[in-house]
Amino acid sequence: MSACLAVWPSIAFGIVNSSAKLASVAGAALLAVGAVVQPLRELANSAIGAARPSTPRAEGAPPTGPGMSAAMLGGLRGLVADVLWLKTYLAWADRDRVATERLIRLVTMVDDRPVYFWLNGARMIAYDITEWRRAARPPGSDGVEDDRRLVEEQARAALSYLAEARERYPDNAAICVEMANLHLYKRGDLSTAAEWYRRAAGLPDAPGYAARIYGELLRRLGRKREAYAWLCQLHPDLPSDDPEAMADVVLGRIRGLEEALGVPEGDRYRPVSGRAEIRHGQR
Repeated sequence: MSACLAVWPSIAFGIVNSSAKLASVAGAALLAVGAVVQPLRELANSAIGAARPSTPRAEGAPPTGPGMSAAMLGGLRGLVADVLWLKTYLAWADRDRVATERLIRLVTMVDDRPVYFWLNGARMIAYDITEWRRAARPPGSDGVEDDRRLVEEQARAALSYLAEARERYPDNAAICVEMANLHLYKRGDLSTAAEWYRRAAGLPDAPGYAARIYGELLRRLGRKREAYAWLCQLHPDLPSDDPEAMADVVLGRIRGLEEALGVPEGDRYRPVSGRAEIRHGQR
């Protein structure tokens, strides 16, 4: 059973952008494991039921509700979360907003350890559900204003969800980058996005582009001297033989900022033997 279920997260993670592929693969996976996963399905359905609002329990009755899901499942919570994640994708494929939102939160309630649950759940909330709501709005509504409202509402919901993820993983760069992306691409808030890219860049597992984007956003915000100092500090640590490091791109941005700032020729940044040398008079 565990061998069959072990592949589910990777299957689901790779098909986030294809509902047709999702439906066929998910259906095939469920048929393949057949009756073996029936107990897990029952546990998953129990977790779903526990997450629904319930009437007050009688005195002495066992406690129920969302907070009990992980405790009740014990060592099976990872497997049950995988089942729920497939249910989430099936709801997503059907564009069922209510079920998708409820299952996204339930999955991490059952098992909050896999970061990809948090990241992909946030993307569904911020991107996909926005589009569903846009498509479902009545004719004659103010498209521009309504779009802004929908984007903002869903972006804030996704950010709130990711804030919960950060409480569990405060040193995870991918979560910080996801929050930065939402502020930048959905909300258009360059200042807040820059701050989240900066936080991501300072973490051990940070992708190289986080520091580059932070420097670029500083420039776009008009903070050119800060951008220049940041990029001059960043460039020496970029391996010139690694295309993904984009050392040449960073150096080009440095040169552009020197022109914009009017940095004298003698005070300009000079890479020396793979390490930077910033002259004494440079600020």
